[in-house]
Amino acid sequence: MSTERVNPSELSPATGFSHAVVATGTRVVFLAGQTALDTDGKIVGDTLPEQFERALTNLLTALRAAGGTPADLARVTVYATDVAAYRVHARELGGIWRELAGRDYPAMAVVEVVRLWDEQAMVELDGFAVLP
Repeated sequence: MSTERVNPSELSPATGFSHAVVATGTRVVFLAGQTALDTDGKIVGDTLPEQFERALTNLLTALRAAGGTPADLARVTVYATDVAAYRVHARELGGIWRELAGRDYPAMAVVEVVRLWDEQAMVELDGFAVLP
């Protein structure tokens, strides 16, 4: 697989995401939305960073089970119940991302939602990856 991250100089600097990702490969993996559910199906974490870390861990676990790595991610959407809180924690969330997924950022969006399936969930991540 080859992945090219495209960040045109005509756009604002991409910090923690890529403006576009061009991926070629033979398999596309669609990743279901992941929240901070533990193996018993209960939301864990009382803070947004704690829930983000668990949700990202869950997303990456699904990706690895499908044969992929974080570098294979082409697109991730973050659904947050409070974008203002997400912005307040942006630096910490970025650190969690880099620790778990590295610096090969996919194309990303953060979308505020009224609520998620599990009422206690503050954040959900979904996306897709292109594998060799």
